[in-house]
Amino acid sequence: MATCTSTCFFIPVSLNLSNPNPNPTFRKNSHSRTAKFTCSSTTTQAQLAKQDLLSLIADQDRGLKTQKDPTKRSSIIEAIDALAVLGRDTVTTTADSLSSTWRLLWTTEKEQLFIIEKAYLFGTQTGDVLQVIDVDKKVLNNVITFPPDGVFFVRSNIEIASSQRVNFRFTSAVLRGKNWEIPLPPFGQGWFESVYIDDEIRVVKDIRGDYLVVDRAPYSWKE
Repeated sequence: MATCTSTCFFIPVSLNLSNPNPNPTFRKNSHSRTAKFTCSSTTTQAQLAKQDLLSLIADQDRGLKTQKDPTKRSSIIEAIDALAVLGRDTVTTTADSLSSTWRLLWTTEKEQLFIIEKAYLFGTQTGDVLQVIDVDKKVLNNVITFPPDGVFFVRSNIEIASSQRVNFRFTSAVLRGKNWEIPLPPFGQGWFESVYIDDEIRVVKDIRGDYLVVDRAPYSWKE
């Protein structure tokens, strides 16, 4: 998971390293208490900002309603930016934190929202929309389910580019039903940044300026 880093390890300005410490036990305890308090405060701020974001997107039907409400969209993006500031010094690309089956809560990605909205035209409805990441295997699957048996997924290779950025390249796509499967050609590459991550949610910005909020699904998706 992402961890509190520099915030927890700063040296208080009142600590003078150039002079002997006449009371090392007292000063050591003071330093420890300050660091613990600061990290706790940052964690509290992150939890409050997270709850604000989740409250804003709770009734937005994964982003469908937001498309017609620019004021709401601005409020949600402001909440995302607030979380990104709190998460800017964290590493969000480790296998322990990033590898998971992530379930869509909200997005601005027009292609995904189009499929979610228009699935009824094909006699079905959209189920869970997932992003399945395995950092160790360097793979990512973008998945849209159509219960009970349908699924559309795009396979990708990934490469960790920095502490928060992941590069990806689409390799293939499949539209699958109960007894049939249609392979589709790959179509693109790019990057995304997980600007905030914890045990429950992940917040993402991508190369096109789109936003994504996902939570950890209560199951693991397999092809």
